[in-house]
Amino acid sequence: MEFFLLFIFYHYAQIEKEHQEENLFLEMKNYSYSFEGDKFEIGFPHYNGEKFYELYQTKDSYLLYIDTGDDNRDVLSLRYPKQKFDDELSFVYEKLFIKFIFLSFMAFIIALIFSFYTLYPLQNAYRVLQEFMKDIVHDINTPLSAIKLNLSMIDHKDEEIEAIEMSVNTLEMLHKNIDNYLSQSSINKESFEVSQLIQTQVKFFQTLYDWLEWEIELQEDMIESDKYLLSRIIYNLLHNASKYNTSDGFVKVVYKDKVLSITNSSHGIKNPKKIFERFYKEGERGLGIGLHIVAKLSKELGIRYDVYVDTNDEVTIDLTLR
Repeated sequence: MEFFLLFIFYHYAQIEKEHQEENLFLEMKNYSYSFEGDKFEIGFPHYNGEKFYELYQTKDSYLLYIDTGDDNRDVLSLRYPKQKFDDELSFVYEKLFIKFIFLSFMAFIIALIFSFYTLYPLQNAYRVLQEFMKDIVHDINTPLSAIKLNLSMIDHKDEEIEAIEMSVNTLEMLHKNIDNYLSQSSINKESFEVSQLIQTQVKFFQTLYDWLEWEIELQEDMIESDKYLLSRIIYNLLHNASKYNTSDGFVKVVYKDKVLSITNSSHGIKNPKKIFERFYKEGERGLGIGLHIVAKLSKELGIRYDVYVDTNDEVTIDLTLR
């Protein structure tokens, strides 16, 4: 709307300038019949073949040449200072500018009203969806805890029970991811041994994905960070490295000199730069929020993250801890 108004007022300003010049020409022409008043300066210039009764513009004047009827071609000229013309035109432009500001303000109000009117259903739907997801997460927690408790009480575990445990662990991972995505928890930093935290997460996924080849190299190191949030970051990275692996693949976890590197074999990534975007996924599986949570929590903790994909489709994600 603003560009449309600019276009209109620009052309209107050009029309006003032409209108002012046309009025000036008519005034000078009428003046040449009576020579009443002193609005225009009268001169006797040297005739160079200029057309009579046609408005000419020089650097500092507007000129109109008048034929005196003399055979020697003596001519009269009427002169009007360009500065006076510009001052009069500026006054017209000021009135146009005031109108433009007023209409721009009205356009802004109209656009604002329509924006609220258009976005309100989306905002309301988003709020309802968030409340619904919070209720679902809360309601899932109770039966999930009950299932885990009952599974832990079973002494003899066959393949069916282990499959149920794996499904429950996956469900718990999704539950924690959604809960973390919805919550706005504050950061609580503390000193802890980071290699132990990494090892705890690795053992969990080694059990779930025991067909993968695991290579672990961890350097003992004390850091100061939020233990829970860092655990969620590592959990999500290991989950992705295991879930999107090949049937005979590997996962390599190395922590050294404040850098945690997680490398895994994969079927390839088409857009490595997009994998941390919210809801982005290259397959049908997953929700597309796991790595977005990694990016979100890393930013909150001041952790730098980088992703690399080599020619063998091996994916490496580096976390530089502080």
